[in-house]
Amino acid sequence: MGFIIITIPVVIIFIINGLAHLFYAFKLNKLFPEMHNFYNTILTVGLWIIGGLVYPFYFISHDDSLLFPILSVIFISLFTPCLIGLVLLYQNHYVIKRNPEVKEQREIKKYIEKCQKRLNGRTKDAKKVIFRIDLKRKSLHLFPAAVIIGLWIYSVSIWEGLLNQHLIWGINGQEYATFLIITAGYSGILVFAALDYLRLSYIFESYNYFHLIPDNVLDLLSRSMKEKELYEFTKPVALVLAFAPLFFLPFGIFSSIALISTIGDGAASLIGLKFGKINFPKNSPKTIIGYVAGFVSSFLIALLPLTLFQSNMALPKILIMALVASFIFLFIDLNPLKVDDNILNPLFCGMGMVLVYLFL
Repeated sequence: MGFIIITIPVVIIFIINGLAHLFYAFKLNKLFPEMHNFYNTILTVGLWIIGGLVYPFYFISHDDSLLFPILSVIFISLFTPCLIGLVLLYQNHYVIKRNPEVKEQREIKKYIEKCQKRLNGRTKDAKKVIFRIDLKRKSLHLFPAAVIIGLWIYSVSIWEGLLNQHLIWGINGQEYATFLIITAGYSGILVFAALDYLRLSYIFESYNYFHLIPDNVLDLLSRSMKEKELYEFTKPVALVLAFAPLFFLPFGIFSSIALISTIGDGAASLIGLKFGKINFPKNSPKTIIGYVAGFVSSFLIALLPLTLFQSNMALPKILIMALVASFIFLFIDLNPLKVDDNILNPLFCGMGMVLVYLFL
């Protein structure tokens, strides 16, 4: 049980972040009740706590050798916070203090005006602007899934398969992949969370550190955010946190869920924006072709990792799992729920696929 004791710092960090999100949620909901989605933030708080509690059990097979759990904890709880702190110190001491005008240029009011101008200022090309913003957003969402699958293939096929490193380090390729994916994922969550804390710190007049966000990061955010996201936490954190409890599933199922939640969602949105003519419901920005694109792409993209990573599974079972996940994705897309689909898609598609996997 040594791995549980070693991983306590990460558990504590994630629970503290969950409580910090809760604190922000009440403040944001009080200041911007019409713009802030309180339900999303509350669910994200729960995912932070769950993410912390499940972290030790990723290393349950490492109890004989604690090297990799220790390295993971050091990277997440020491290296990542220190890196964030160094970036902020650099911004404060070498950028802001030497160039005081930069602080004025990075005022939250100017940032919001810039975002709103980009969203609303070009009415003739409004659809093109929204499409470009959504393309950048979906690319950011796809990044975690691409990293996860890339690290898994490297660890199993190259690190173990070609280089035989498992003979040296005493863990197999799947265990090494778990170490890399969890360490990178949890560290990335902390980086995005820190960015959100800074970005939303303007709600606290005496503790506004918005100006510490580098210009290139602010520019990227302004080009990839919707208006309501100016008043709530960004979606990548919630999306990756929703993946955390699902990582215990067989990798073929987990990677299918990750791809459906990114590529399926992206296809529905982008194809709907680009080619959609018939809105459904009529007062909704979503289109029929968008629904079809999301369903078809979810089905096809689920087949790939299931056949690649679950080669021992019968083809009819793979087809049923992909269909079930696609119908769940379509159901969530069709219903105007108050909770963001970046949270619902991974959790409910995962639930449906697990039921098929266990009982069929």
